Amino acid sequence: MSLKITGVDFVCVPTSDHDRAVAFYGGTLGLEQRQRWGDMPATEFQAGNLTLVAFDPSAFGQGAATANSAPIALQVDDVAVAQAALKEQGVEFVMERFDSGVCWQAVFLDPDGNPLILHQRYAPPAA
Repeated sequence: MSLKITGVDFVCVPTSDHDRAVAFYGGTLGLEQRQRWGDMPATEFQAGNLTLVAFDPSAFGQGAATANSAPIALQVDDVAVAQAALKEQGVEFVMERFDSGVCWQAVFLDPDGNPLILHQRYAPPAA
């Protein structure tokens, strides 16, 4: 038997306040809300080709929520415009827009301290 992984179905984003996370991902970020996991505090949001699940790990026997340490990069058409729109909604950035040499990025946190990146690639990825 060989293992063949064919993709990533979703990425979990821990929260200690599910309702607050739903308001942030659906309202502030404007992501399409797809599905709630029954009565459980977990809701799926679609970000292009990636599904993000805001979930309270304590309801799934995993202990209290702690923020992710690695950021999730969210693709946008224009980092400067997206950053300005989020700042108007009160989102604070922990790293202002910067040029990596192949893309523009700006780093902010969700209400639970999970790092997120606004990302705009302007150079083709290395082969």
